[in-house]
Amino acid sequence: MKNFILRRLLHTLPMLLFASFIIFMLFAKTPGDIIDGNVSLTAARAAELKAIYGLDQPLLTRYLHWLSQLLRGNLGFSLQYQIPVTQLLNQYIWNSFLLASVALVFYWGIGLSVGIASAIRANSWFDHLISILVFAAMSFPTFFLCLLLIKWFAVDLHWLPVGGMSNTGSDDTGWAYIMQVAAHLVLPVLALIMLQAGSLTRYFRASMLDVIKMDFIRTARAKGLRERTVIMKHALRNALLPIITLLGFELPGLFSGAIITEKVFNWPGAGHIHIDSLAARDYPVLMGFTLFLAVLTILGNLLADVLYAWADPRVRVSSS
Repeated sequence: MKNFILRRLLHTLPMLLFASFIIFMLFAKTPGDIIDGNVSLTAARAAELKAIYGLDQPLLTRYLHWLSQLLRGNLGFSLQYQIPVTQLLNQYIWNSFLLASVALVFYWGIGLSVGIASAIRANSWFDHLISILVFAAMSFPTFFLCLLLIKWFAVDLHWLPVGGMSNTGSDDTGWAYIMQVAAHLVLPVLALIMLQAGSLTRYFRASMLDVIKMDFIRTARAKGLRERTVIMKHALRNALLPIITLLGFELPGLFSGAIITEKVFNWPGAGHIHIDSLAARDYPVLMGFTLFLAVLTILGNLLADVLYAWADPRVRVSSS
């Protein structure tokens, strides 16, 4: 197992280097930047600012300088916010993590339980009802669903706040502040659950149906085991194997999967500043955030490989 993990770690190094090169070139070759977008600057002042920030250097020189700064933990300097990108992301990234991790627990729990129940009752009225609800929820555009939830629960019923992370002007601390944040979390978390739980439910259902039809499940039932034991102990473990790959992609999704949701609900997360930086063409922020997501994607795939190898020893044997 150690050799398997070491080989996977060695494979990630060239992938990270290639990802950094692609990300830098993608944004460096994009026409215009925050300086070009400022129409109030004279040509001389714009040229002076580009010289200060090194934007007049050749692409390869700029990439090597950016890469050397990355190795020191420096993601660059935000031209819009006038602070280091690392400091800027640190201010907002944990708010995104809070929102996405709470939503993750709920929609994975709902997807797992409902998907198993649908597979056990395949082609029943319950299964058909769940399919209708799943596809109905998945068919809503993200921004429309968020606005619909705001209208129902915040504007019409006055049950929940419209957006933000806490009440305007509030100086609450302790449990009072925690309850404020929890109340502001409800609507964006509900939107993410409705958008994500449906696809997971279909994945779990399809995977469980494939396992239930296998010979070892019929053998377990023929031995007289209780149906609950057959499903939870024998079928579920094997059905979860294909889902491990999806779990690896949830790691970058914790920080990037709610960009539109954060913007609509005015949640102060990394997705919110990502859209603002895109509008302002603040490329150092965009490059730093995109590279951060690329690193999380590679680590998520590594985690999925390790978990898959742990759950199915045949993977280790075939790759050795």
